[in-house]
Amino acid sequence: MSKLVIIDEPANAGGSTGAPPAPAVHLPGLLTFEAAARHLNFARAAAELGVTPTAVSRTIKNVEAQLNVRLFNRTTRSVGLTEAGASLNAALAPALSLIRDSLSRALLATDQPSGTVRVSSSYVAYRILIEPHLDGFLEKYPLINVEISLDNQLSDIVSTGFDIGIRMGRKVQNDMVAVQLGAVQKRVVVAAPDYFRERTEPETIDELLEHNCIRQRYSAGGRLYDWKFDDSGQTVQIDVQGRYVFDEMRSVLDAAMQGRGVAFILENFAKQELANGRLRRILTRYSGLDDAFHLYYPHRKHMPGKLRAFVDFMRTANRP
Repeated sequence: MSKLVIIDEPANAGGSTGAPPAPAVHLPGLLTFEAAARHLNFARAAAELGVTPTAVSRTIKNVEAQLNVRLFNRTTRSVGLTEAGASLNAALAPALSLIRDSLSRALLATDQPSGTVRVSSSYVAYRILIEPHLDGFLEKYPLINVEISLDNQLSDIVSTGFDIGIRMGRKVQNDMVAVQLGAVQKRVVVAAPDYFRERTEPETIDELLEHNCIRQRYSAGGRLYDWKFDDSGQTVQIDVQGRYVFDEMRSVLDAAMQGRGVAFILENFAKQELANGRLRRILTRYSGLDDAFHLYYPHRKHMPGKLRAFVDFMRTANRP
């Protein structure tokens, strides 16, 4: 196992300073300490490192025992650095950052980037933009694994241990890079054929007020999506009504297929259901433009090879 040995050079090569020998500390232990010091949360550090919080706690105890100093003040509710821990982290963090940058440059110089790309994505973005091209990516890069977490929230990908996130729009934290993935998405009005067996199909936007419209929130407790349409170059908004409200577009899609109402949904997300006839588009002369999806990731001087490969491949595969 690799380990870092810190040795004080004697002032006189022929003599002894009388200082005790420096303890040998394993490099994985220092990496664990740095992650825990950065997050001040053992669970988040564990998620980043791919281990359990118990393993992080055990490793920190071993490092403290090896150095014979307490590095963290721990309670059931909080984790904080001691003075010795803060001092160690101030010296250690830049050194480990330099090591990571060196490894990133080495990976960028190879033809076969490797490792695991951890992706945080909404389900809609995954289904439209990632899932159709995932097999091709894995075939091209056999040394890269992909781990995907589906979540509608704009997650703090750094604190949760992800390499990259995918969300609608480009509004992200200041220290993030956002790049567009695919074209601007178009919304269309759809319903199941069975829904109109005892109803008259609307021919104008205003007639949507006579129908049960399936609505969607941006997130749990967030505001409702606006039903905005392009009508001969003018934007028209209508305050539709309905008995169903979801915070997930796949639930809107399912409800529409079950004949429970009319939905205003991303055309690309409903492409398969429109093709097989489970849904059909209505008010075909009207549509609405949403935003484009964006990849977002931390700004880095040197992007890891595995991340660069994922970004470049998916942007090319989804090029408008």
